[in-house]
This record gives sequence, structure tokens and C-alpha cells, in this order.
Amino acid sequence: MKFAPVIVSIALLPLVVAQEPPRANLVVEDNGASPGEAVSRSGLFRVTGGDGGARGTMALLADQTREELRALTEEKGEEQVVMPIRILLSGNPGEPAPPRPVVMELFFNDQAFDLRVRAHMGRGVGREQFASVLTSALIYERTLRTRKPNESEKEFNVPPWLVEGLREATAWRLKQADRRHYESLFRRGGIYKMDQLFSVTGPAEEQMDTAMKLAFRVSSGALVMALLEQPMGKEGFRAFLTEVAGYQGEMPVLLRKHFPELNLSENSLEKWWALQMANKGAAPLSDSLSIAETEAGLEEALRFHFRSPEGVVTEKPISAWQELSDLQPKERIDAIKPAQDAIWRLSYRSFPSYRPLLVEYQEVLTSMERWETEKVPERLASLEQSRELMRAKGERAVDFLDWFEITRARNPSGVFDDYLRLKERLQERKHVRTDPMSEYLDRMDELFSRGQEERPVRSAQQPLMLPE
Repeated sequence: MKFAPVIVSIALLPLVVAQEPPRANLVVEDNGASPGEAVSRSGLFRVTGGDGGARGTMALLADQTREELRALTEEKGEEQVVMPIRILLSGNPGEPAPPRPVVMELFFNDQAFDLRVRAHMGRGVGREQFASVLTSALIYERTLRTRKPNESEKEFNVPPWLVEGLREATAWRLKQADRRHYESLFRRGGIYKMDQLFSVTGPAEEQMDTAMKLAFRVSSGALVMALLEQPMGKEGFRAFLTEVAGYQGEMPVLLRKHFPELNLSENSLEKWWALQMANKGAAPLSDSLSIAETEAGLEEALRFHFRSPEGVVTEKPISAWQELSDLQPKERIDAIKPAQDAIWRLSYRSFPSYRPLLVEYQEVLTSMERWETEKVPERLASLEQSRELMRAKGERAVDFLDWFEITRARNPSGVFDDYLRLKERLQERKHVRTDPMSEYLDRMDELFSRGQEERPVRSAQQPLMLPE
């Protein structure tokens, strides 16, 4: 029987170190399985190739991925298996792995579809990589189970944002996601716009560097979680998953079909997405910024964006507000809006005493938009005085705490002596790292630090990690 291939688009994550597999003896090979084949407990996955332990492990991981997807949408009951997903294992331990160790393939003839996932086991398969491809296959399966092969002349496609978003939403549900990633993206206004997120293709995602992939995954996860939290969002998402792989129109149209609340306004989806990013990035009150950090954030926020006739954007502080008078109303609004958005984002983490000041700054900016500026100089001067008083009180509080600690401490504890000696030794041996990894991380640091003060060149004692 020959099968005709259907073009599909699959998004893959980079290969990671294979994790220790769960117990494979939880999977049986007698559930209608052929010799050398393992069938998962759900009956949806049939694994061939490799040894018995590898087949059992992959069947178990496949069922776990399926259950994670079902848990997100609160799917109840067991559906009948119409089209099993075949998992084909190849490669012996130690063999060089192909560029894409895990791929999905879809074939069909006049009678049936054939959905396969191929995994090369030569260097191990990363669990998250395998789960991402399986998630894509599960979405295809939901769409194809109700279709006839002779109706499949059009192209099928599962968008990368959906796969990455579902995996990130699962990580958040299992408390394995990092809130700081959401906070970092939200504070900087995000990297993607909604139409950009929808337009990312599989090949484009594979070309992303690590930082951009992280931003793409977090942005996608926030969108998926925003949809799931809509009124009747779980039911709507289940229906959405049965249609998305075969849909060829504009994605916002399909989303509004299954999530009616998004029809309230043209920008409803954007607003829900931004709110989700803010909620996931919001820290508890104990993690609020200090006075000094709030001041730094406010200085960065209170900047106008002036655009020259050539389209070049120049930032100017709020003290240059009178230059707004030369702009047309639309241009003036565009120049002020970045400051308003930045103050709004800062309010989620600012030192609590600053929140009334942030509200007043928003009122002043609104007056500037309307060019009702009679009281603007007076209000700006009053706000600056309040900030100066806040800074003075903060410094006094720190001085008091330092005095209290010094006067109450009778003898040095010596607890930090080893740490201080280590710090001194590292400072003595300080040198600049010029290896490719350090240079790459410095570039990523610049990407995530736009508009902030320049940071020193990475040195030996600085940890090799991406900025939060």
C-alpha cells in the first residue's frame, strides 16, 4: 500500500540531554500488539524499533504527553482510537544523530491516514523535544479523526505558536515555568506583536537563537493561557484543536469563532494577551522593587519618543515636554504613549509608596496629550519634590538599619569570611572572557537591556547565564 505524503510544518526545540526514563514496565506489549511492538495504555500510540525497554519508555512518555494536553483543556472520558499514532525508533546507541532527531510525518491513501513520529535514539532524545513533536501529532490526530482521506487535497499545518504555547502552559500548570521570564518580557513591552507571533513558521523558528526562542515560547504560552482562561475557554479550546490543523484562513478569525468573548472589540485578543503576561510576571508584594530600583525604572519610563521625518526615533526626558507643542495631535499621542505604557508596567512592581505618584504622572501625560498644559509645570515640580522626599526617607531608613546592626552586633560571626575571601581572590584574577559563548551572552544581555545603563564587559567571576 502506497501512501501519498501531505506537507506539514513541525516546530522543534534544540536537542537536549536525554533525561532518565521513567519505569518502562508500566507499559504492556500484549494490548493487541504485534511482536516487537509496544502499545500504550491509551491505545493511541504504537511503538516499533529499538529494544523492549526503549519501546516501553517512549510509549509511556507519549501517553504522558497526551494526558498533559487533556489536563489543560479538562477533557473528560476516553475517546475511541480512530487513527493510532505510530512511533518509529531507529539508530543504535552512540551513532551520530541526524540534524532533526525527532520528526513527524503524515501520509494518506484512499482508505486511511498514516501519522508517524520518527525518533533517532543514537544520542538520546530530549524529553521536551519529543513532547513538542508529540503535541503537534496529537493536534493533527484531533483534526484528522473526523476527516476522510479523499478530502485531504489541501495542506495541513499546526502553527508553531500553538505547540510551544501548549508546552509552556503545561510547564506553568506543573509549576515548572519561570515567572521571571514573563516579568522580563512584560517590563520591556514584549518582543512579538500578535500578527508576528501568528506568522512564525517552522523553518523560521528553527533559525531563532536561544533568547528569541525563549521569548517566542513565553509569548506563545501567555496567549494559550489567556485563551484557556476565557469564559468557557476549556470547551472552546477543545473545539479549536479539532479544526486548527486544517484551517487556512486568518488565525484571529478562527480564534474569535471558538472564543466569542474576543468579539467584544477589535483589540480584545491583544488586551487579554498583555494581561496574561502581566499576571504571570507579577511578583508577590515581598518581591516589589526597592526605592532605588523604582526610581531607576521611573527615569527610564519618563521618556518621549520623537520621530524625525526620516523615521528615526529619538528619546527625550519628560523635562523636554514643551517640544511636544510642535507636533500634530496624532504625533503627540504617539510620542507620549511609550511613557504611559512603561509607567503602567512599572506599577505592578514599584515600591508601594510610589503608586500614587505613578497615577499622577499618568494624569499629567494625559493632559499633555490634550495639550492642556497650564498646570503641567507646577505638577511636575510637585512630583519631583515628592520623589526627592521619598529618596531621602529611603536613605535614612537604610542608614538606621545599618546603625542598628552595627550597634547591636557584639562580635563578628565569621559566617561570611570564606565568601569574602573567595570574592577577593576572584577580583584579583579578574579577566575578560573572549570565548564565543561569553560574546554571545553579552549580545543577548544587550538585547534584553535596551534603554538601561551600559553594563560592564562579562568577566570571569560573572555566571554564564542568560539575563532574566
